[in-house]
Amino acid sequence: MPFHADILAPRPHGALSIGATRGLARRIEQLRAWVADTHTRRYGIHRLVWFEPYATAREASDRERRLKRWRRAWKDALIEEANPAWSDLTPHLVQL
Repeated sequence: MPFHADILAPRPHGALSIGATRGLARRIEQLRAWVADTHTRRYGIHRLVWFEPYATAREASDRERRLKRWRRAWKDALIEEANPAWSDLTPHLVQL
């Protein structure tokens, strides 16, 4: 099972949640069940809008830390480059 860095949002240009995980599908499932932290509950963050696979947890968490330091415009551009409509990518997950 690969590791992933990911960005979730409630809608286009809405609040963001940036994370790194080994179980991306499980992370999405927990968010949708509202088992997550206060930030994701408060802003209704449940839509997977961007993710990248990594071979190690260290690589994924390094990418997460770098993304969290980015300006908001850079994060939006990263998402829109791969997912211009900010569509939920969860249906595209295949046993991650």
